[in-house]
Amino acid sequence: MKLGVLTVPLYGMSLKDTLTYLKGLGVEMVEIGCGGFPGKGHCDPDVLLNDAAKLAEFKQTIAESGLTISALSCHANPVHPDKEKAAAYDRDLRNAVLMAEALGIHQINTFSGCPGDCETSKHPNWVTCPWPDDFLEVLDYQWNDVLIPYWKEFVVYAKAHGVNKIAFEPHPGFCVYNPETVLKIREAVGPELGANLDPSHLIWQGIDPVQAIKALGDAIFHFHAKDTKVDAYNTAVNGVLDTKSYGDELHRSWIFRTVGYGTDTAMWKDIISALRLVGYDHAVSIEHEDSLMSSKEGLEKACAFLKDMIIREDKGETFWF
Repeated sequence: MKLGVLTVPLYGMSLKDTLTYLKGLGVEMVEIGCGGFPGKGHCDPDVLLNDAAKLAEFKQTIAESGLTISALSCHANPVHPDKEKAAAYDRDLRNAVLMAEALGIHQINTFSGCPGDCETSKHPNWVTCPWPDDFLEVLDYQWNDVLIPYWKEFVVYAKAHGVNKIAFEPHPGFCVYNPETVLKIREAVGPELGANLDPSHLIWQGIDPVQAIKALGDAIFHFHAKDTKVDAYNTAVNGVLDTKSYGDELHRSWIFRTVGYGTDTAMWKDIISALRLVGYDHAVSIEHEDSLMSSKEGLEKACAFLKDMIIREDKGETFWF
């Protein structure tokens, strides 16, 4: 495993300065946004895929930094019921694939997306319960008429351009939001689909990240190091389905935190050990979304927290038995 960072919070810095800064923190890999919700601050396919000199400069900047790219990220909703939005997200995703091909990378990270409840919907509709029966009809439409057909076609496109790993970040609000739905779409579409597992989105749902890792096994393609703090009082009163602003930290049932500020050191050691148990040996990529800390402070604390915790060497022989 290697220490990584999603560079989105550092878009105010040039790519070169970002890489130099992260190298100084002990970072070994970077996850770079190239469209969709993460934006294109450090990697704009519309520019790089149409300018050989700028693409060469981009590659050289990465190479000279001594860091490697863990994945290109283009979190998006390509099955959005608004056809214009869906088309824009789909274009970004296809450009992410072409960008990966140009860089010799075989993986992109994204969301599964969430359709509406029918052909004439205007907004996504995330179903959270099976009754009344209308909700099951919505789920059937979303999965069988929209989601599975879209990703089957997209996988064909991605593989034609050398991308054979598409990692969905399980995220409430989208159809793939927990281990069960990761495995459901993987079974329906193929082994090219897997997880960009982010414990922060599991914790507030009441999911144990360690057990989730064991359940997913080799379906884990990428890993986000981000934490969640559940407020015991607010949750006891209102539960975990919370639509208050992320900026209303005092009254929310939970908030995203830098690793170690939501759950304890023992939990994160168990998470890293579980990743080793299932054979994961790729980036532990820090995603900073802690609204109580600046980007740099959050990243620096996360790097210090994880640097000595990550298991890097092969375990070797078990000589004691």
